[in-house]
Amino acid sequence: LLELWAKRELAQARRGFSGLREPLSGLLCILEGCLELQRAKANSLGQCILAEFQLWRQGHPQVCLQQEPAGRARELQLRALGLLSDPQPSFIDPLLDVYHLHCLDRGLLLAHMRKLVLSYVSLQMCVPLILQDKLQLAESYVRGHRHLEEWLVKLLDSWCSPDFSVAQLERQYPDLCLSQHQTQRIQPKMISKQVFRLMQQFSLDSALCPNSVTKRKLDSLKFLMYKKFIEKSMSEENWSDHVQATVGDNPELQARLLELLVKYSGLKIAAQWSLHYGVPKENVPPEVWEVQQSLPPASEDASLSPEPWDPPGTERDRYYQLPVSKENVHFVNTLELLDLCREVALQPGSLVGVDMEWRAGFGCVAPQKVALIQLATPGHVFLLDLCAADFSRHLSMVQAVRQLFADPSILKLGYSMSGDLSSLLATWSEFADEPLKVDGVLDLLPVHKQIQRSHRGSLARGAQEVDVMEGAGEKGLSLLVKQVLGKPLNKTEQLSNWERRPLRISQLRYAANDAYCLLDVYLALSQDPARYSLPANLCCAPAGQAGNCKEAKKLKEKRKQARPPRVMQLGPPMEPRQLRVVCDNMLQGLGRYLRCLGVDVLMLENTDDHRVAAKLARAEGRVILTCGQPYQTLKSQVGEGRCLLLDCSEKARDQAVRVLRHFRIRLTPDDIFSRCQACNGDQYMKLPREEMARILKERGQSQHITLSAPRPSKHCSIRYAPHCRWAPASDLDPDTLTFPSGAQLQIHTVPVGLLSNVALFFICTTCGKVFWEGSHFDRVLTQFQEVLSINEDSGTSSGSI
Repeated sequence: LLELWAKRELAQARRGFSGLREPLSGLLCILEGCLELQRAKANSLGQCILAEFQLWRQGHPQVCLQQEPAGRARELQLRALGLLSDPQPSFIDPLLDVYHLHCLDRGLLLAHMRKLVLSYVSLQMCVPLILQDKLQLAESYVRGHRHLEEWLVKLLDSWCSPDFSVAQLERQYPDLCLSQHQTQRIQPKMISKQVFRLMQQFSLDSALCPNSVTKRKLDSLKFLMYKKFIEKSMSEENWSDHVQATVGDNPELQARLLELLVKYSGLKIAAQWSLHYGVPKENVPPEVWEVQQSLPPASEDASLSPEPWDPPGTERDRYYQLPVSKENVHFVNTLELLDLCREVALQPGSLVGVDMEWRAGFGCVAPQKVALIQLATPGHVFLLDLCAADFSRHLSMVQAVRQLFADPSILKLGYSMSGDLSSLLATWSEFADEPLKVDGVLDLLPVHKQIQRSHRGSLARGAQEVDVMEGAGEKGLSLLVKQVLGKPLNKTEQLSNWERRPLRISQLRYAANDAYCLLDVYLALSQDPARYSLPANLCCAPAGQAGNCKEAKKLKEKRKQARPPRVMQLGPPMEPRQLRVVCDNMLQGLGRYLRCLGVDVLMLENTDDHRVAAKLARAEGRVILTCGQPYQTLKSQVGEGRCLLLDCSEKARDQAVRVLRHFRIRLTPDDIFSRCQACNGDQYMKLPREEMARILKERGQSQHITLSAPRPSKHCSIRYAPHCRWAPASDLDPDTLTFPSGAQLQIHTVPVGLLSNVALFFICTTCGKVFWEGSHFDRVLTQFQEVLSINEDSGTSSGSI
């Protein structure tokens, strides 16, 4: 019966070929859409189709390439050649025969062969290179070859999938022995950063990396939860806007949103959002579903009164207020209103405050595109809507922007203009073809810094002195406005979703304030520049022009290098093991370095919020090491001097040196590797190589271990004696190879060939990791030579754990 069925199916297939109007082209369409063709199966569907086509063609000799026009025949040959990207003997010969590929131009065939060889070599070499933390070398193999660039990005993105396991790669490449550092470099957190970098570098579509995009959005959701429920610095409206823009229609993100809401805000809020998205019952946590059933049906309150233009009285008393009526704040989204803007703001000799808004990207790699441009002139504010596609892409709009920034007679005021200009250039592709000319711009950020330097300790009008870039209550432009005009800006809407339409009244008010306050600050400074130790012409202030930002950065870097580092002396010198710290999850690299130097370090997990650091610091008397915005919150939750702010742009090694100097740590060679970098344990057990060889044999790691005298090596001194605790040999259970802590000896990480070079192994009794003396010790000595203390009776060990 099976044989009869197969014959009937094959007969129908052959009749199907006869029904094709163009059999040669139709065959290629079938093969191009045949997924099995790409899977290297011995009996693939593609192979069967090709075999049946050849049998059918024997009875239809008129179906041949010679009957096709010359141009059409070449097109079919090139399509057939493209199917040979994954060569298999089972269908190479049929394609060569049917489409006469041997008649193609020799140069074309050689070029295709080079492409196949390059693909094969790259695929075979790239994965091992990536696993060995040599991604840049892998990039060099694929650069310039579009299909290989896409393959590399897709490969890395597949490693960001929740189902991905490093163990799969280790089984696929058993000869590679990955270190802890190499294993950490291929974790989704690190790989996703590389995916976005390559996606931008190769100009690839984000649709190629769905796993990385989902992970980035999930990280954004976690950040939004922190801003709303922990830091409490984001309004309900802004938070809701960003959550909806981040989650979208993604079912996975909707489910994760509910989990986060249960953790941060409770079941009721999670139930309301599950109703909002209509999440199916199987994706809703059971406890959320129960609360959801008890919620009243949602109703739209049509009686809600519109938001008034004038802010509440408390806000008027506390913050800078726009001295312009609502009628003179123009939302520009038509060409008619654009003409009005040009008539008022783009006149020679005008004074224009310039600001721009865009939706917060929460870690996006590429610059964000501008959603709103604010132009303020005395008595008027124009808000140019760049989310109105027809309006923003109109030639008149681009010409107006060019005219504004190119005219030197129009003085344009801004604050930290470099970021605005970067986003502006990313908004219009026209600026890539014909660069935007910028002239007549006064950036008030350098002016503000000059005021700070000149009035260190006391400012005019008695305003509190705070560094421009410090994380104080007020900072940046808001701080400048407070120091000059007496009241700060209300920054509640700073993290708004500026791409939503229509904008709320509070957003319009915020946007107008940010631009108009520049005019008031400039006029106040110009009227009495000596009061702020500024030159009579503010444009002559150091680095006053946006065009000089590169020179200003070079000058700043030169001054930084010439200035000796500031070290805060906190008490008498101390040993590394006396310092106990907890590292923020953004400083995990620093934490590993400090453990390497003997410091007791706890590190937050990526999923931990910053409150965990404060709890650990209070409970265990630790010092918090952090960077960025959490500093102010954490500083207020622990004692004086128990929280240190670090620069996240510095390398981990430089951060470690800064910590050692800050706490006056007396580092000696014996402190290096006195703690396990993996688990922070400080107890080791010494295991001679003879004992290690016996264990390896008993566990079947190798049956042919021959011990001879260790080969001479500069890293085999057996003099390494760190400041740590030593466990007796009896602590290791000979049957289970476990320690009292429950950790098991990780013998699988010990290469058998190492026994001829290493006489003594060191095992962490907390996690079971195995170490031995090597060149790494010398590298660490070199890296921290500037802060190393060496006694006359303390030799520098040449070995390394």
